[in-house]
Amino acid sequence: MPSFKRRIAVAAIVVVAAFMTPFAAIALPSTATGRISVGQVMEMLDKAGTSPIARQTLVAYVAGVGEAAGVIVDTIGKGGLVSCKSSFSLDTGAVRAALEAGAPRQGDWSQTPATPLIIADMVRRAGCRTKT
Repeated sequence: MPSFKRRIAVAAIVVVAAFMTPFAAIALPSTATGRISVGQVMEMLDKAGTSPIARQTLVAYVAGVGEAAGVIVDTIGKGGLVSCKSSFSLDTGAVRAALEAGAPRQGDWSQTPATPLIIADMVRRAGCRTKT
């Protein structure tokens, strides 16, 4: 029979492990086509204040979306196809506003891809135009 101290240590490990369940394991699923959904991003936004894993996941996602979109527009802009009045900017407030405006019905969030809504909002706010 394990000692009392050993049982306490095992119980402590179980409790700590339960609280350290990765955010991704309990997150909402992606869209049916495997894209990041509005529901997933909204869940990360809601949990970011209290969950370090949600915050880290959100920062990585937002940074990736913003940086990739910026590189693409810069590359196309060098060819003279696109011009923007200002640089892209993205923060959690802008992400939430873009998703709420682009997908106003919460019932559709699980199947609405988030990234196109965020990028369209960034392009609009930066005043980007294509040249014909």
